[in-house]
Amino acid sequence: MKKTLALSMLALLLAGQAHARDTELHLPFEDVLNMPEAKDKLDGSVKFYLAGQKTPAITEQLGEDVSNRKTNGFGKADDVACRWAALSALMAFQNKAKSLGANAVYDIVSYYKKNETRSSTTYECHAGAMVAGVALKGRYGKMAN
Repeated sequence: MKKTLALSMLALLLAGQAHARDTELHLPFEDVLNMPEAKDKLDGSVKFYLAGQKTPAITEQLGEDVSNRKTNGFGKADDVACRWAALSALMAFQNKAKSLGANAVYDIVSYYKKNETRSSTTYECHAGAMVAGVALKGRYGKMAN
């Protein structure tokens, strides 16, 4: 009896994992930049521009990179977890930009599972029951002030 119950519970657990939630959201990029935590974590020395946004003149191109970040989504609303994941991605971009001498990350696109999604206003996030994830691809550069 105990063995049958244990096997039934294991089967239910595995079935739940096979149908794990993966909700795709397209959320406002500005909401990430306006987070109180963003004001503390992003120091302003690097500006961020989504693909399609107007930028100052690019005076030097310094390469491109992908920032793929996940955060614990357990007990959090999807949009809250997604903003945290996106902020984490921007922090990684900021650190790399500074090391390259760049003052901007531009032409930022969503790059979830290497599928590029362009928007001048939103980023893509995938939220599950336990984890939310954001993958962004962007170019580093020096821009005129």
